[in-house]
Amino acid sequence: MIAEMMQDNLFTRFIELPMWLQAWIYWMMLLNTAALFFLRSTEGRVVLAVWICNGITMSLMYEMYGYVRLLGLSHVIWWTPLVIYLFRRRKAFPAGAVATWLWVLMLTNSASLVIDYIDVIRFFMGDVAETG
Repeated sequence: MIAEMMQDNLFTRFIELPMWLQAWIYWMMLLNTAALFFLRSTEGRVVLAVWICNGITMSLMYEMYGYVRLLGLSHVIWWTPLVIYLFRRRKAFPAGAVATWLWVLMLTNSASLVIDYIDVIRFFMGDVAETG
């Protein structure tokens, strides 16, 4: 069982992707994980909580459905409210590095959401092929 888990999991699927897509995924992971450096701010704590929930949701979805377009639903569920929340709070962002990080995070997660919404719609329209 452990050997099977090592052969087929979400992370092993990532390393099979084209390099540009791996770079994009690692960029998103870096930005969201950077919440650990901003835990003194409310936004940092919210981003970290959402990031953890997204990771759990995506892992569970992968176990249930495999590496299909539907995985984007995890971002849709968690990042849509996060981006809206952050956008509404933008005037109250703490100054400096926190604000810069939050703006870059919002733009990055929003760009990802465009792709994710398209993938989820395609999945429900019958395109159940593996992503990537």
